[in-house]
Amino acid sequence: MTDMKQQRYDVVIVGGGAAGLSGALTLARARRSVLVIDAGEPRNAPASHVHNYLGRESTPPGELLAIGRGEVTGYAGEIVEGRVASAEPLPGEGKQGFRVVTEDGTTVEARRLLVTTGLVDELPPVPGLAERWGREVLHCPYCHGREVADRPVGVLSTGPLAVHQALMWRQWSDDVTLFRHTGPEPTDEEYEQLAARGVAVVDGEVSGLEVRDDRFTGVRLAGGRVIPREALVIQARFTARSAVLESLGLVPVAQEMGGEVIGTYIPTDPVGATEVPGVWAAGNVTRLTEQVIGAAAAGLMAAGAINGDLIAEDTRTAVEARRRG
Repeated sequence: MTDMKQQRYDVVIVGGGAAGLSGALTLARARRSVLVIDAGEPRNAPASHVHNYLGRESTPPGELLAIGRGEVTGYAGEIVEGRVASAEPLPGEGKQGFRVVTEDGTTVEARRLLVTTGLVDELPPVPGLAERWGREVLHCPYCHGREVADRPVGVLSTGPLAVHQALMWRQWSDDVTLFRHTGPEPTDEEYEQLAARGVAVVDGEVSGLEVRDDRFTGVRLAGGRVIPREALVIQARFTARSAVLESLGLVPVAQEMGGEVIGTYIPTDPVGATEVPGVWAAGNVTRLTEQVIGAAAAGLMAAGAINGDLIAEDTRTAVEARRRG
């Protein structure tokens, strides 16, 4: 990482996805010096399109990021490729700011930090899932439901949320099958709900996926039986990429949904401020279920708060200088 134009910035943003680029655009337009350090590993890279993003519906993820990078650099924001290893407060009493260290040993200073490193989707250990992830193996109906509407959909049960998933995906298809796999047996009330909505329930563990001509065609059970399906819904575990924030002393916490731990995240206030003064976070690293447009909005909100904090510091510094005369 050698193409930085300076060694100290108003704001260094760690992560160049929707949240990071949105924050960078806002700050660059506010005439702040901004550096985005991005490892080039967007969570939605396997997906073919971004959905529910007003004005950019069905834009490929890579194209959306390229547009965002162009907008940021158009306002003199800087974007470099690299992976941040850690961050630490600058030494010295009363000296505000942070030193950011990348894996190749490059260091840069920042008055404020915005961390938008996202999360990692940890998939159930079923052979073939990872290869089809983001194609026919899905998790969010608002992201992909329309694209598999009216097609045979399977739901892989690995926890108590599976019945909720099956009933939700029934909105997009009248051919939904819940595969019990390793999940808990539905309650009598849940069985009644599934039956009322026409959702089939298949017992037994899933051993793999059937793929023909690079197309997912069915779910293979441990006994060898294959149930034809064209999409398979799973519950991934969402683990925040929080190493940089942890290096500053922040601790990820577990998030539960429907009685199941769905992942870990870094808590923030409503505008993204963490418990460490001068450090903000936005996007999936702090909100596990946020979609792309929500992550972009969170980056905007955090950037506005950061700029306000810098304005307050600039004003204090100016007042002190004036008093010294």
